[in-house]
This record gives sequence, structure tokens and C-alpha cells, in this order.
Amino acid sequence: MDRKAIASSPQTSNLYETDFYAWTQEQAKLLQQGVWENLDIANLVEEIESLGKQVRQELRNRLGVVLGHLLKWEFQPNKRSKSWFFTLREQRRRIRQLLNENPSLKPYFPEALQIAYEDGIDLAARETSLTDKDFPAECYYSIEQVLDSTFFPGEPITSGENWVVEN
Repeated sequence: MDRKAIASSPQTSNLYETDFYAWTQEQAKLLQQGVWENLDIANLVEEIESLGKQVRQELRNRLGVVLGHLLKWEFQPNKRSKSWFFTLREQRRRIRQLLNENPSLKPYFPEALQIAYEDGIDLAARETSLTDKDFPAECYYSIEQVLDSTFFPGEPITSGENWVVEN
């Protein structure tokens, strides 16, 4: 869309630049009242597009955390912790919620998984004694495994580690 062709009043565009929160409140009020001619269309379009990008970024960020913890879990079994377990549980739950609230993200999931894997490797390398070369170059965890609250790669959890509870 050609943003230059979209009219915005100088007053609302200025508010957008000087007080974003006030601008959002003004735009919401104008939308509720149906005062279309006073809307800052160019900036509204930009912000709506940005919101969509933020949701995709949230998915990639959460996947990066899950993948990093799965790698740590698998490649350093002697250092497994309650913290890792609960981080995996929380992030998996939040990813499922995000997908339930935004079902149109599901087709993007395979791409997001591949993109987030690099972040997962960085997290695992940063938080362990391993380097990024110690991990597989490509993500080999399936989408189902990443979301499965009972999937923990590598050696099974020992009986003394009773953190596993039902979701």
C-alpha cells in the first residue's frame, strides 16, 4: 500500500510522534465514534502491520527458549535442573496458548522453528560449557516434540527428580 497516498491530518500525525499513548487513545475514540475522516490512516496501517510482526516474533522467541532448553537437557543430562524443567513447561504452555489465540500462525510454525533453532543453539551454548559446534546444525526436534509436555530428549528423568507433574 502506498502510504504517501493515504491522508493523515498533521495534528494526529504530530501526536503520533510526540505522545504515542495519547495517539492510540485518540484513534480508538475516533474508531468507536465512526469519525473516519479524522483517523491517522497511514500510522494506523503501520501499527496494525507491526502488531502482526510482534506476534510472529513472540512465537520465535518462545521457540528459541524451548529449543535451547531441549538442547541443554539432551546434551548435558548431568546438569538437568528443576529450573530447566519448569522453563520448558511454561514456554510450551505459552506457545500452545499463542497458537490457540492466533491459529493463523500454525502454517508459519515450521519456518519459525527453523529460525528459532539458531537462537536455541545460542542460548544452550551461552548457558553450558558446550559450544555452538557441539549441537546439530539443523533442528531435528519435530513440531510435535517441541509442543509435547512429556517429551524430554536423551536419557530418561531419574526417579529422584520428581518435577514431572501433569499440565
